Amino acid sequence: MSGEGIPVLQVTDLARHYGEEAVFSRVSLQVPAGQFVAILGESGVGKSTLLNCLAGLDHWDGGQVRLCGRLLDEADDEERALIRRRHVGFVFQAFHVLPHLDVAQNVGLPLLLLGTPEPERSQRVQAALEGVGLGGLEARLPQQLSGGQLQRVAIARALVHRPALLLADEPTGNLDPTTAARVLDLLIAQTRDHGAALVLVTHSEAAAARADRVLRLTSEGLRPTEG
Repeated sequence: MSGEGIPVLQVTDLARHYGEEAVFSRVSLQVPAGQFVAILGESGVGKSTLLNCLAGLDHWDGGQVRLCGRLLDEADDEERALIRRRHVGFVFQAFHVLPHLDVAQNVGLPLLLLGTPEPERSQRVQAALEGVGLGGLEARLPQQLSGGQLQRVAIARALVHRPALLLADEPTGNLDPTTAARVLDLLIAQTRDHGAALVLVTHSEAAAARADRVLRLTSEGLRPTEG
């Protein structure tokens, strides 16, 4: 994936501390529509914290985050939630599907929160499930699915409302290597089909190798990887 134009995501000199200790500082990043950026880093370096900051879920101590032209620094929690609901999709390592909802209800949650009318919601949920190869499993409960199928549900849910930015936090970390490769293929293909920007944080060099750009998170910012 590649993209040109006004960045979907603009981050300038972002810093986050726990007490006196810097988790990271001087993080700057621009991601245009359609581009896939992978951020590498060892466990504990703050990758998930950074992702939460990019979505306005966590607070930061310095710098700016601009999402789809909106400066999150100037938005209160309610405004951030609305921006996130409209413009961001998430895929997590632990899937985060709701066990008491069936597949269709899980996928349709972002549309329900946005107030999308039921007929359109049903159509978009069906199209999303077909896109990830889960057509016909709408009524299944999460406990009836494999790990790979659960992550497909999570991908469909993340993209059903057509967000401009998809954030993925170790999305294949709980899957065996063969299933992980298939799910990553699907994640990239679906993101490309939707024209979304994709930021993936991972410790997997193999997953990062699929990206348009690969950066490494350190306590002093993002650095391009060598090679």
